[in-house]
Amino acid sequence: MAKVKICGLRREEDIMIVNRYQPDYIGFVFAESKRKVTKEEARKLKAGLDKSIKAAGVFVNAPVMDIVELCRENIIDVVQLHGDEEEGYIRELKKNISQPVIKAVRPRVKEDIQQGLAFSSDYLLLDTYFEGQFGGTGKPFDWSMIPQNAENFFLAGGLNSSNVKEAILICHPFCVDISSGVETGGFKDEGKVKAFIEAVRLAESGYFKTNF
Repeated sequence: MAKVKICGLRREEDIMIVNRYQPDYIGFVFAESKRKVTKEEARKLKAGLDKSIKAAGVFVNAPVMDIVELCRENIIDVVQLHGDEEEGYIRELKKNISQPVIKAVRPRVKEDIQQGLAFSSDYLLLDTYFEGQFGGTGKPFDWSMIPQNAENFFLAGGLNSSNVKEAILICHPFCVDISSGVETGGFKDEGKVKAFIEAVRLAESGYFKTNF
């Protein structure tokens, strides 16, 4: 069954919501964004997070040692690289940490995903390409670009409780990743988080409830 990642947590209220509904992963954004958190903010939020939920740190072209420091202090459990990081960067990072590494790819053509599959990261994250933006578009990409041999990937981009069943059945992702799709007015919405997680849990059971 597909796992769930709720990204862009930045308030204590967000932590309380995810603790209630138990996604598999959450994300703290350390890159420039309206959802950006500082190291100390993330430390405090992580302290309140249910131990069964893994915290990913989202970075865009960050210095390797900044990421290493967050990993060594157990502020994050997973590293998500969402910028222009190349294979050499990933290898250098993996020499210094034991945490899994996710590399985001924003495909324009199928070959972009095939190139991503050659990275030494533990997972790929497939997101929507938008010029000058490293994610958070709130729009899906053309899922038909995903090759049959793609495994262990996170699917992002324009997901919500209404389309996630279709996304799972068509793409078979390891995990579905959402941020703006569970927000209202720029903040995490408990009702939308609940609806999304329920939709994912039901998607592969042969039963899907459309009204939450």
